[in-house]
Order: sequence, then structure tokens, then C-alpha cells
Amino acid sequence: MNQSIVRIEKPEATNFILGQAHFIKTVEDIHEAIVTTAPHMRFGIAFCESSGPALVRRSGNDEALVELATRNALAVGAGHSFLVFIENGFPVSVLNAIKAVPEVCQIYCATANPAEVIVAETDAGRGILGVVDGCSPKGVEGEQDVLARLRFLRQIGYKLG
Repeated sequence: MNQSIVRIEKPEATNFILGQAHFIKTVEDIHEAIVTTAPHMRFGIAFCESSGPALVRRSGNDEALVELATRNALAVGAGHSFLVFIENGFPVSVLNAIKAVPEVCQIYCATANPAEVIVAETDAGRGILGVVDGCSPKGVEGEQDVLARLRFLRQIGYKLG
């Protein structure tokens, strides 16, 4: 077995979701889950088919995000993995809808942070071992940090008052 690290390439503020699913209609079902949950969101999806023609299946409503998802899916290259790149919203807005898609097996991460995917490769193909999401903690939040967090959540509409 060989192990490698694949850095997710994306613009700094762009969010993405990395997961695993199990069927060719994953792309259509994730697409539908996003547009019915957050119709204002711009997104691109890429899914690594794991049998038959073994193509990267793709969809979305923003061609640049579809291309970004496709490039990253090819780089990760793990069977049945999928990536969704998002603008005009946050993963929290669509994450439960995506997790409710019957084909979705698991979510590895949902983040805008720099991320690396730890990939194992055998004679059978490639699989995701895990994800490094952002950096390690630098300390514990203080009173001002709590206020800043709460202010931010209100600013983006996730908390009222």
C-alpha cells in the first residue's frame, strides 16, 4: 500500500464538502438536495465513479465550481468519493440535506480551511484514510473571542438578536 497526501486546491474563502457515496445517481441527488435546500447557492459537484467506465461524474450551477470540483476529484482519485464546492452560502446550510441523500455513506469534512486528504493506494484503487482540516488549536478562547464569535454568527444570519 502506498500513502499520499492530496492538497485540496481552491480559492481561500471557498467552502467544500468531501464525502463518500455508492451509486452513479449520487451527482443528480446531491444536485437536487442543494437546489431544493439553498436555491441561491452556487456550487459544483464531482463524483468518482468506482466501476464500469470509472468516470468523474459532475454537475452544478456554476461552471467554474464544477471544473474546480472535477480537478480536485481527479487529484484525490478515490472510488466513490465526491466533492462539492460552494459559494454564496455555507456547508451548514446543505449538509443535512446531503447526508440525507440515500447514496451518501459518510462526510469526511465540510470547510473553507486549507485541507489535505490522506489517500491510500493499492492494486485495487484509491481510498480516503482521513482529512487534515485547517491547523491545530493555538489556545483557548477568552471573553473577547466569545463575543467576536457571537457577533460573527449574527452578522452572517445564523443567530438572531
